[in-house]
Amino acid sequence: MNQRPRTVALVDDDKIFQLTTSRTMQIAGLAEKILQFDNGEDAINFLREHANQPDELPDVIFLDINMPMVDGWMFLEDYALMKDLLRKTILIYMVSSSIDPRDVSRAHGNENVMDYILKPVSRDKLAEIMQKQAEFATSQR
Repeated sequence: MNQRPRTVALVDDDKIFQLTTSRTMQIAGLAEKILQFDNGEDAINFLREHANQPDELPDVIFLDINMPMVDGWMFLEDYALMKDLLRKTILIYMVSSSIDPRDVSRAHGNENVMDYILKPVSRDKLAEIMQKQAEFATSQR
């Protein structure tokens, strides 16, 4: 049985992060499909549009804090209001280059955030996260 997540979403305006992370995940075989969004608004709209289509929704979201239009914090506010409408539980990881203790504390204090990860995210860290997602998915069956 294939345990890896089917879909991962990268919500980040940093094109280099999107490119390197998606390539690393593809090469390592950690995801079948990688969605990329430059801001939180596009990502939230995608979730709304596909709320009743669990196969289209991401299993894991890597969410940046600082983005144009809708940043990571605003995304989390919108997500909290709509998550009960989603036909899939999504694991969200905050990714940032910020080492500001306030950002770390705020992320850890949000019930929808699994963890706060500093950029760049290593292949080993990505593999660890995907393993946690596989264990979570198995426990939900």
